Amino acid sequence: MAEQRVSNERKKELEQLDPFQENLLKVLSYGKEYKKQLILIVGALVLVIVVFSGVMYSFQKAENTAAILVSQVLTQYAEANDPDKGYLKIKDDVKTIFTDYANTIAGKRAKVEFAKICYEASEFDESYHYYKEALEIFKNEALMKNFLLASLGHVSIARKEFEEAKKYFLQIEKGETGLLKDEARFSLAMLYEVDNNTAESKKMYDKIVTDYESSMYKPIAESKLNEMK
Repeated sequence: MAEQRVSNERKKELEQLDPFQENLLKVLSYGKEYKKQLILIVGALVLVIVVFSGVMYSFQKAENTAAILVSQVLTQYAEANDPDKGYLKIKDDVKTIFTDYANTIAGKRAKVEFAKICYEASEFDESYHYYKEALEIFKNEALMKNFLLASLGHVSIARKEFEEAKKYFLQIEKGETGLLKDEARFSLAMLYEVDNNTAESKKMYDKIVTDYESSMYKPIAESKLNEMK
């Protein structure tokens, strides 16, 4: 009789749902009730994933294409074996890359390369233009920024805009990054010397001799300081 009572109680327990089963049934019920909405949500998520994947693929494809085109253009320039002929040979193709692949890394770096090519072909105004654009693109990359500032300084000298050149070299001289600082100081020393500003010129030469033991500009700076005594 006792066994029968235990059996009946166990049967009642089994008939009752545990919390997990209860929640599962609720979820299934919810799923049936809102089936249409759930299908739409899942469909929207799938669409977002597909679109995102397509965009990423498109970006990568554009990046790869731009890199190939830039490489081909630079090869053509090198094969010309002459700065003027090389510039004329590639200038239209490079500008097409700038238009069609402006947002790619390869397209942005191509502006630096082409600015240098323009400089070598004595197209100083065009060189200045592309170095300025490149500076705006890479202004947050300290090392590249110093390289571009120095390039703009040298192009400004070629354009006989000496005050403009000082402005770029001074940004390097006063900046925290050491890259090309000895070159900037040497260029400033020469520019101050042209202006007959002996005190500032001597100061820059002194900094080179003191701070840059292995700089290629140190022997020249020492010679200039000896002349100023």
